[in-house]
Amino acid sequence: MKVTVGGPLKLAFRPWVEGLENVPAEGPAILASNHLSFSDSFFLPAVLDRKVTFIAKAEYFTTPGVKGRLTAAFFKGVGQLPVDRSGARGAGEAAIKSGIEVLERGELFGIYPEGTRSPDGRLYRGKPGGLARVALATGAPVIPVAMIDTEKIQPPGKIVPKLMRPGIRIGKPLDFSRYQGMEHDRFVLRAVTDEVMYEIMKLSGQEYVDVYATAMKRQLAEAAKAGKEAEKAARAALARAEREQAEKEKAEERRSEP
Repeated sequence: MKVTVGGPLKLAFRPWVEGLENVPAEGPAILASNHLSFSDSFFLPAVLDRKVTFIAKAEYFTTPGVKGRLTAAFFKGVGQLPVDRSGARGAGEAAIKSGIEVLERGELFGIYPEGTRSPDGRLYRGKPGGLARVALATGAPVIPVAMIDTEKIQPPGKIVPKLMRPGIRIGKPLDFSRYQGMEHDRFVLRAVTDEVMYEIMKLSGQEYVDVYATAMKRQLAEAAKAGKEAEKAARAALARAEREQAEKEKAEERRSEP
């Protein structure tokens, strides 16, 4: 896949990279990145010599039919790992288990601490469960990564990407060995996550928003829904007013007839 996907991707988009030397040539490490576009999971592995394993929802691997099989083969080829989101605690525990297994094999594990793509290009609060727990359970260094301008190449909902140069800025590894054995302390998990997000903010230059991206997406969806309902109500009111005016005019015409 590095040849069939990574090669053409680099040739077509010519991504620029800073800090490539911060990724170790061997051994486990966590690549913690901001998340602007679906294409982030392709550009980052494309510029690295080593394989990067990300987690992806299991639906990408279980869709029936020819299209489903091709999709599953593609995601497996680019290093995506299926995670079953069912169960009481959803994808969280499955993601943590998968990340630990990848790191125990001495590989690179990629994760998006925001938990979802940014809805507006800003950097959102990191979720403390996955990243911090995997880092503390394995002792693997956390390497902050900033994807730059990928949201302009492929905004949410767009299938055909725009040809332009994205950027990838890789920071120095962060060592959290001082918190070893404290992966169940929620204050420690929050501190680790916030430190990583601060480094990503410095690398990316994004405006930081201290709320979860999932909450912001809900707010935007609710606002859009409210806007549509208000527009629908306004159209209905206008139509009603037009009918009432037409009926009034007809009544006046009837009264004026001899």
